Amino acid sequence: MAVEDKHISYRIYLVAFCIFIMTVAITFKLTKIQWSEGDYFRKLAKERTVRNFVIPANKGNIYSADGSLLATSIPNYNIRFDAVAPKTSDFEKLVKPLSDSLGKMLGKPSSFYHTQLRMARVNKNRYLTIAKKMSYTQYMKIKSFPLFNLGTNKGGMITEQKTVREYPIGRIALRTIGYDRINDDGKRDGKGIEWSFRKYLNGKDGKVLKQKIAKGQWKPIRDVNEVDPQDGYDVISTIDVYIQDIAHHALLKQLKEFKAEHGCVVVMETKTGKVKAISNLGKLNPADSTYMETQNYAIAESHEPGSTFKLVDMIALLDDNKIDTSKVYDSKGGIIDYRGSKVRDSHEGGYGRISLARGFEVSSNTIMVQAVYENYRNNPKEFVDRIDRMGLNKPLGLPFQGEGKPYIPQPSDKYWSAISLPWMAFGYGVSVTPLQTLTLYNAVANNGEMVKPQFVSEIKEWNKIIKKYDKQVINSKICSDETIKKLKAVLQNVVKKGTGSKLYSKDFSMAGKTGTAQANYGKNGGNDKHYISSFVGFFPAENPKYSCIVVVHKPNTSGNNYYGADVAGPVFKRIAQKIFTDSPSTNEIKNLNKKISKQELAYEEYKIKASSEIKFIPNLRGMSGMDAVALLENLKLKVKVIGVGKVKKQSIPAGQSLDKNKTIVLELS
Repeated sequence: MAVEDKHISYRIYLVAFCIFIMTVAITFKLTKIQWSEGDYFRKLAKERTVRNFVIPANKGNIYSADGSLLATSIPNYNIRFDAVAPKTSDFEKLVKPLSDSLGKMLGKPSSFYHTQLRMARVNKNRYLTIAKKMSYTQYMKIKSFPLFNLGTNKGGMITEQKTVREYPIGRIALRTIGYDRINDDGKRDGKGIEWSFRKYLNGKDGKVLKQKIAKGQWKPIRDVNEVDPQDGYDVISTIDVYIQDIAHHALLKQLKEFKAEHGCVVVMETKTGKVKAISNLGKLNPADSTYMETQNYAIAESHEPGSTFKLVDMIALLDDNKIDTSKVYDSKGGIIDYRGSKVRDSHEGGYGRISLARGFEVSSNTIMVQAVYENYRNNPKEFVDRIDRMGLNKPLGLPFQGEGKPYIPQPSDKYWSAISLPWMAFGYGVSVTPLQTLTLYNAVANNGEMVKPQFVSEIKEWNKIIKKYDKQVINSKICSDETIKKLKAVLQNVVKKGTGSKLYSKDFSMAGKTGTAQANYGKNGGNDKHYISSFVGFFPAENPKYSCIVVVHKPNTSGNNYYGADVAGPVFKRIAQKIFTDSPSTNEIKNLNKKISKQELAYEEYKIKASSEIKFIPNLRGMSGMDAVALLENLKLKVKVIGVGKVKKQSIPAGQSLDKNKTIVLELS
């Protein structure tokens, strides 16, 4: 028995020792957590129950040049109710008035909300949905309702704010306005003005402290924010909504008519480079005729320009004093062979012997190529250097992502060949964006000064200007004044009697150049060959105010009218016509207040006669009806007129005493 008791004692000691060891270990662990890991766990606990949430700042607006909203942020509010938060006395007293207010505002019976609120109270629902996607005005109104006006903690109203970007004028110029968003992979990306000017538009986000009230449900701890958000600045673009609307619909009409793949149009203010309109439309589906702004072709798409590049030939030849516009060339039946590669005119049989100016006006490939090759074949670098000095060998440096890169072959390149120079002369083997081509033509319109295209004029905070964007000059003088004068003349003649003659109108003057380029002519044996039709120029021709380019890709060739004058030209004309026939006249009448002595004397004589008192009915026969009525009404008589023309008969004879209570009837014929 004693041995058995001894064994029991040993077991008790062993258990006690184990408990002691466990106690020491637990104490050690608690001490370690308290002193070395306490901050981490306290932070973790706080994060799981209280957390700072970001309050997105209101983005600034994007305005057009005429003050129209192009993009704006609209706050949306979701309203929820924490049924546990209000005191019982407040809830019982105010739940009915709150239900009445909600019913009146949201269009449901008061009893519906009364039942919902009471059920939420019974079930201790801390996240009851009251309303979604409310405007700011609605939010402010609901915030003033009974119970809710006690605030978050006492009234239980929970507000969730989201900001939605809206485009009041629709999807016009949408690619240039752009976007700023977070992709599915969490990376931020964007396009256009929204992305390029995001540091001004986005403002600074705020912070609000929220407490966890249920799984996935949080409510603000107090009515004030930890950090208030700072609204973004407004961006004032150069876009003119009126011109933009004209350009967009003119392009859309032509794309549909020719079943083209895509196209673009840009209208630019000549003196400043401000882009007043830009439209980029592409087919969403090859099978239908729905066009949308999916890519910014005018800025991003670099391609062979074709005949619009011939302006470069003219600038180089004239300004380098190689030849004059009167120099005559033989088009040689419309075909010239260079090392086995043929240069052809679009007009079968060529144009015979014509001057350089006429060759440009009718867009003769053979004439322009001969002129360039003859004068630069021994020193092609001279020709290419002229292009480089004009800035066509590098991007314009626009503030947007994805600007297309130009390509101008250099004689030092390994790809330079014997046909590089002649091919450049009619716009092949080179690559530029539509906006680069427009910038060059705009420089001619602007008397040689090449300005950078500008899309934003100001950054503003209300009426305060934060930043102003002035005109940027790329090249102060691309060529001499004499050359500019000649260029303007031949560009006018293109429209008057050249390839653009279908566009000519005596009502308003235009100058420009047609272009029809073949694309993908060397790929897949030419099976992918298609056309790029373009027209670029300026208006009015004598005193240019706007320059414009239109480019249409893959027009339908079934009718054999895929040329620049047929496809792109009418868009250009429509824009010029609408701007100058629909815009209100701003002509100033000079010397309006200048006094003329004869008029002054006649007026004084009339004044004397009119001021003398007339006592008898005057003889009105033979007087125009308008003058007779004016005279009688000045005598305070009532007048009734029958017919039109001059007074034939009057109901009260001349010489009768004047009675202002009578009505005189005039018969006119």
